[in-house]
Amino acid sequence: MTAYSEFSVGEPIADTAAPDGPIESRWERRRFGVKLVNPANKRKMRIIVVGTGLAGGSAAATLAEAGYQVTSFCYQDSPRRAHSIAAQGGINAAKNYRNDGDSVQRLFYDTVKGGDFRAREANVHRLAEISVQIIDQCVAQGVPFAREYGGLLDNRSFGGVQVSRTFYAKGQTGQQLLLGAYQALERQIDAGRVEMHTRHEMLELVVVDGRARGVVVRDMVTGEIETHLADAVVLASGGYGNVFYLSTNAKGCNVTATWRAHRKGALFANPCFTQIHPTCIPVSGEHQSKLTLMSESLRNDGRIWVPAQAGDTRSPKDIPEDERDYFLERQYPAFGNLVPRDIASRAAKNVCDAGRGVGPSGLGVYLDFSEIIERTGRDAVAARYGNLFDIYERITGEDPYEVPMRIYPAVHYTMGGLWVDYDLQSTIPGLFVVGEANFSDHGANRLGASALMQGLADGYFVLPTTIGDYLATSRLEPVAADAPEVREARAQVTERIERLLAVDGTRTVDSFHRELGHIMWDHCGMERTEEGLRKALDLISELRREFWRSVKVPGSADTLNQSLEKAGRVADFLELGELMCLDALHRTESCGGHFRAESQADGEAERDDEHFSYVAAWEFTGAGEAPVLHKEDLVFDHVTPSQRSYK
Repeated sequence: MTAYSEFSVGEPIADTAAPDGPIESRWERRRFGVKLVNPANKRKMRIIVVGTGLAGGSAAATLAEAGYQVTSFCYQDSPRRAHSIAAQGGINAAKNYRNDGDSVQRLFYDTVKGGDFRAREANVHRLAEISVQIIDQCVAQGVPFAREYGGLLDNRSFGGVQVSRTFYAKGQTGQQLLLGAYQALERQIDAGRVEMHTRHEMLELVVVDGRARGVVVRDMVTGEIETHLADAVVLASGGYGNVFYLSTNAKGCNVTATWRAHRKGALFANPCFTQIHPTCIPVSGEHQSKLTLMSESLRNDGRIWVPAQAGDTRSPKDIPEDERDYFLERQYPAFGNLVPRDIASRAAKNVCDAGRGVGPSGLGVYLDFSEIIERTGRDAVAARYGNLFDIYERITGEDPYEVPMRIYPAVHYTMGGLWVDYDLQSTIPGLFVVGEANFSDHGANRLGASALMQGLADGYFVLPTTIGDYLATSRLEPVAADAPEVREARAQVTERIERLLAVDGTRTVDSFHRELGHIMWDHCGMERTEEGLRKALDLISELRREFWRSVKVPGSADTLNQSLEKAGRVADFLELGELMCLDALHRTESCGGHFRAESQADGEAERDDEHFSYVAAWEFTGAGEAPVLHKEDLVFDHVTPSQRSYK
């Protein structure tokens, strides 16, 4: 077997869907240039949408509203339980309500710079343009955004920017936006244009004549294996942060839908680009199965600090001002506590590594609201952040109105995902990928409040336009339910389930997942080294072999079986973990969330634009086999790459 740390370089890949010419008019020209499907033909076409979060829910609702027949799947018991509901802080839009100099151009620039110049200019500019439409769409749906005294929608700041462009609904922005998409989706379900399947998990992609034509799913309640066919498939299944075991993601979040597509030929882009969020409640012990995020919006008014001297275990109230180190304000005076997430996370790690961390484990820093409470009063702070403070107190037993919060970085979001072109189509024709499941808009680091923006931009505005062009220009014959490709896909699912149940080993699925998470966090987390990544590749390869020798999956396949569900997901995480470490090993530069200890200048990430200004799109060749790397060169005509500085 070929060593997984090896790979070959294949043919370059390019985005041929994006128009040339002025970047300000590319999206409008692409919209005008697409082929249209007339209403009578739309009613004859079916589109499968996997996932019901902001991207999937908005896409399914909009496609059905346009006249298509839609089949929608989620593994939760209701579409509104998608993990998008957990987003707290807000959604960006270049409305310039504060008259503080914001614009589409500035949002475009901030996003490209925040991603450390590893995103496509065309995609990011389109996102910035559409941002202003998203807010109007959501207000029309009744999303209860916070408002100022005069009635205008309120804004606050997020990391990596110097303007206030983040719209919010207290600390429940994701919930309110998802309910807006959910009510639009339910309207189409009631109208009979969306066929909704809850508690169903996609386990395989059906590819016929090189095109995505359906999915194989498992009814998670009855265990029945079902095949659903369509003219196109949309994956909106979220990110893969749970490869680290401990993350801010819901426990059900997984990579299986996109990984099954990757194994069928969809290239996987930039898998090593993982976002570490700086404001998470610290790990409290081995008993934990997930972590809880404290919104980045808290960094608007909370000040981050640690004791100036290592080993200072006094209560924070007993540490005077001149013995505190407000390290972000000291190191990055221009942005202070609102530096981008990757920079804030590494800075917190550095002070903790120096022995100045707080809390029982020493892996924590203070997020202190005493100054804003003294200046504006407790009621004003409660009106802005009350539910977030309540969450913190319920989890930790500490009152953040009285003592500072303790926070530490944790895995939150994944910038990598399936490679897509400007139309959001993967390398498998007919397979479209939206939201966090694709790689397209954030480069090596996502700015706060941009995930909700991308999900809704893709679902409400981009995909409904571009998928029509594919359907109008493709001659698609109906696929028979017993076609060889369909039978093969079903057989692959059945054989994999039978194999998992047949191992009958001695180790639980969770024990494998936790061990994988430790390996990934230690060697492919906030800091990566060549030595550590090579060690991780060896460890994961052995762990994957051990999994298939020793995993214990009790129960049967023909009933509700959560151990079986988790086993399939962890098997995919093990393969993904190897690819993530290989991608991190081959990219010897530092950029955004990918920090190679060997590539730094004065403690900051040092990019290598000469050798790594490209998207790394990986081709699957077999589990444990050397994958093929395809490079998409990144061209910057409108933003000049420079060493990021927030000082």
